[in-house]
Amino acid sequence: MTEYMVVMVGDAEMWSAMSPQERAHSESEHTRFSGELARRGHRITGGAELHAPAEARTVQPGGQRVTDGPFAETAEQVGGFYLVETEDPDDLTECCKIIAALGDAVEIRRTVSPEERAVSTGERAS
Repeated sequence: MTEYMVVMVGDAEMWSAMSPQERAHSESEHTRFSGELARRGHRITGGAELHAPAEARTVQPGGQRVTDGPFAETAEQVGGFYLVETEDPDDLTECCKIIAALGDAVEIRRTVSPEERAVSTGERAS
């Protein structure tokens, strides 16, 4: 199976502004998303909700400077991610519409496998 990272990108303040009922609905939709993935033969292998961007630290390009907060100065930030193994990225995309309906954009990206990395670096995969 091929691994994909499903990244939720949206308003960094949206979650903290939600009512308890809205949060419960969001959590139930993520549970529905996870269940739908399993029902359709996809497999979640990891992921997490992230704390607020204000808690981030960013090591700037060149590695000499560290700043508080996210690298991008924008309202849209990464709020969480799933790692999903699947052989059907089109169906994975369909499933992601469940969580995109909550208001965040969802980006789906294939991860680089150890075999691909070995080919690109000329090393043997472990």
